[in-house]
Amino acid sequence: MNDKDEKNFGNASGDEISRFYGNLSRNVRNLRESRGISQLDLALEIGIKSVAFYSNCECNRYGKHFNLEHIYKLSKALQVPLAEFFKDCEYDKNADDEFEA
Repeated sequence: MNDKDEKNFGNASGDEISRFYGNLSRNVRNLRESRGISQLDLALEIGIKSVAFYSNCECNRYGKHFNLEHIYKLSKALQVPLAEFFKDCEYDKNADDEFEA
């Protein structure tokens, strides 16, 4: 067993889950920045009182992630379809093959 297999996420590796969260966080950040909204203002808009927690979710640090409620509220606050947050987050068989070699 190597380091990337250390965490068992069922049918998804730890690396795969990390890529998913990284893409999701990047999409949130890009949408927020494209509208010129600060992290603090958006955090407060969706009911997160700690800008540090919001920042950690958006930067994918310390194992902090947006949950589905956050994503729903972000969609409403940024006035974008939920699907916008999940661009480039789909399962990619080719990415799996890269890590198996």
